[in-house]
Amino acid sequence: MLRSMVSDAFRRTVLAGILLAASAAAFAETRNYTVTAPDGVTIDVQESGDPDAPAVIFIHGLLGSHLSWEAQVNSPELQRYRLITYDLRGHGLSGKPAGADAYADGRRWADDLAAVIAGSEARDPVLVGWSLGAAVITNYLAAHGDDRIAGALYVGGVIELHPDQIVSHPQLYRDLRSGNLKTHLDAERAFLALCFHMQPDIVTFQRLLANAALASPEMQTAVHSMTVATEGLAAARKPLLLVYGAHDALVHPEPSIARAVALNSRIRSLVYAESGHAPFLEETDRFNRDLAAFVDTAGRR
Repeated sequence: MLRSMVSDAFRRTVLAGILLAASAAAFAETRNYTVTAPDGVTIDVQESGDPDAPAVIFIHGLLGSHLSWEAQVNSPELQRYRLITYDLRGHGLSGKPAGADAYADGRRWADDLAAVIAGSEARDPVLVGWSLGAAVITNYLAAHGDDRIAGALYVGGVIELHPDQIVSHPQLYRDLRSGNLKTHLDAERAFLALCFHMQPDIVTFQRLLANAALASPEMQTAVHSMTVATEGLAAARKPLLLVYGAHDALVHPEPSIARAVALNSRIRSLVYAESGHAPFLEETDRFNRDLAAFVDTAGRR
């Protein structure tokens, strides 16, 4: 009798584990679709996680794609949220329009994000923007306000394209615009290496380097002139959190934080002591915990 009871309890435990694993696997399945920006550019979108949970929209940085966020999308801790990624214009699987104005006009990037929010029907999402992705959020706030979002988290965020805030790498950025393929590809590799204080494993680095090779050369030339409408950041009233790595080799953390707080005194900030430009990959566990806490707090407001 006792053996039978133990056996039944064991079977129930195993069954519960299988069901839990199956549920997690179902959440992890990715749904792919596209939305169309007002100027006709096709934006590639991906979703995973719990479709009925609070939404988080991740916006990658220069030369990235939605694959930049794999450590978040594949995190068991974050599977309890609706996780939405997309490829910026000129990147990944999204459209790569011709003409410098398609990239220098910050409003276009803002409208892409608005199209993702509308097309996904995400209700009060938290926006997470890495590097250039933070500037996209700032332009979104200027063009569309913060009524439709719960809050925003900037990671290694570009506040302004200003020499006081951006680390000077003149030869690197010149080589990224080079028409010589070898020079251009070597610059992409050098740029990616600068993103990390703690370098990722070789497979991850190679995948991120392939991301960079997919990026539009025309975009890489024009994006350095992208307009950033900081009045949106200044006017925001929803929660705003900045996360920087102390060893960031592309963006100066202290001047960037100081400028952001000067624009909006409600902004909070964190500096990760062991990270460079990509805290979400270099100190993943800490970042995912901080992100979850931010999403939960923003959702209660």
